[in-house]
Parts: sequence; structure tokens; C-alpha cells
Amino acid sequence: MNILVTGGAGYIGSHTSKLLKKAGHLPVVFDNLSNGWAEWVKFGPFAFGDIRDEEALFRALTSFKIEAVIHFAAKAYVEESTRLPEVYFDNNVNGTISLLKAMKRAGTKVLVFSSSCATYGNAETPTIREDHQQVPTNPYGLSKLLCERVIAATAPVIGLRYAMLRYFNVIGNDPEGEIFERHEPETHVLPNLIGAAMSGGGFNLFGTDHQTPDGTAVRDYVHVMDLGLAHIRAISELATRERLVSNVGTGSGVSVRELVATVEKELALRVNVQEKPIRAGDPPALVADNTYLRTWFEHNFKTAGQAVREMAASIRARI
Repeated sequence: MNILVTGGAGYIGSHTSKLLKKAGHLPVVFDNLSNGWAEWVKFGPFAFGDIRDEEALFRALTSFKIEAVIHFAAKAYVEESTRLPEVYFDNNVNGTISLLKAMKRAGTKVLVFSSSCATYGNAETPTIREDHQQVPTNPYGLSKLLCERVIAATAPVIGLRYAMLRYFNVIGNDPEGEIFERHEPETHVLPNLIGAAMSGGGFNLFGTDHQTPDGTAVRDYVHVMDLGLAHIRAISELATRERLVSNVGTGSGVSVRELVATVEKELALRVNVQEKPIRAGDPPALVADNTYLRTWFEHNFKTAGQAVREMAASIRARI
């Protein structure tokens, strides 16, 4: 299939594009490079454009005869969203509306939407099922929830088959090292942890008084390659169903202190932990109930330890 990958020059989008090419598809990247990298558009054609630009999207959909869209393009920093909520709603929600308008005009009928566990808000159960209430605690999560609502309302009107994948915290990188996790500034926990261990610099641990067993935030860490495969599988699932709403997670929680210990064990290095207050909008624990996921995506997920080893090897190869 010819598949448009919005945000395909970014972290998750580029890894998914590599997997799409490996599976025999043609990934067409649509990105404005605000948070992506031109050199990572190496697995198929590049259509430069802003996700809010309906005409640019329409041209990409029609020029490349796109059969399905995987929609990653979004601003995705929780803390930043608490300071710039209007920017997040404009980009994420209006961008999704523009995409739906362009898909309607082009006759493209399959959409896989990159949603988030942030739509749930604070967990009321040890693990979160898809029918858990959605009460986001930050504008980023709310923007993703609004996108879900827009897609669900629009799909039956325009004949769209859609998947919404609510995934949990993404870690790791391409084990071959061809692409890797790269943000400027880097805010994600694992590259910062590994970087601190290797350099001897400080690692900021945000929140030591959460209502969790060790006081630090607990998250369900899913490997980016596993996540990319789930998106590809979702496209196949939409051949026989009209909608798919599913978590993507391992079903197991890891605290930040436990992640620090994993990095120290795997690298045989100490991490200089610097404790900081809880960041605005950060829930204490987010862990997937992946019972439903396993009904359509039976998969052996990589562990946090595997992600640490692969990421460390990638960093060392670039030094």
C-alpha cells in the first residue's frame, strides 16, 4: 500500500516508516520538520507541509495515490502544553480536522490515529482499560481526546475506517542504529538517563512524592519498534472492521527509580540523580490493561532492559 505518514520525520513516525518499507509498503512522509529531521526521511518520498494545511495534504494524498494514513503529526510535550494550551489545540485538533477534510476530498478511507494514554487522566484502577473514563489532566491529553471525538463523529459521515491507538510511554530505538530517538531539547526519560550515566551529568527526577510504591511516577514503557508494528497491524485489521480503539502497552508498570536501577545495571554506571518537584500535569501512574490489544496484536514486547541496551549501543556508535 501507499501510506501517508504524517509526522513521519519524527521519532515514532520515522521508526514506523522503516517498518512499513520492510513490510513492502511505500511510506510517504508528510512533515514540516518543526520537530522532525530531514535526514530521517529515507524510506520513501517526502511531502513537505504543515498538518493544518488542507491543500498540501490533499496534494500529497492525490499525487501519491495514498490508500491509508497513519497520523502522528502533533505537538506532544505535556509540560509545554500546560504553558501553551492554545498552540496545542491549534496544531493537534485543527491539524486533524484539516487531515479529515483532505481525506474526504481525496477519497482516502483508512486512518490510524496516534492517540495517547494521556486521554485517560489519573488512573482509577491499577491498569487502564479502554473503557476507563477519559478526563485528561493536561492540555496535551485533552487535545488528543478532542481529536478522537472529531474522528469518531466524522468517520461515519465520510465512510472512514479508523483505528485509535492509545499508547503508553515510548522508549527505545532502531536496533540497527539507522535512526534513533532525537529531540531538541531532549525531554524523554530514557535518553536523558543514559546520557547522564555516560557523561556523569545530573539526571532530573521529577516527583518523589507521588502516591506510588517508591514515590516516583510509574509508567508502562513500550518499545518504539513494537509500537510501529502495532500501527501496521491496525491497517490490516481495518480491512475487516470499521473501527478499532485500543491501548498499546506491555501491561506492566516501571517506576522512574526502577528505570534508573535498570540503566545502572545494564551500563555498569552510576546515575547522578537530582530530585525535583512533580511537573504540572503528570499523573502518578499510567499502566495499560492490554487484554484487548492481545486479541488483535499478539506480540512479545521488548523489555526496558532491551531498550536500554539498544539505545546505549546506538549512542556509543555515534560518539
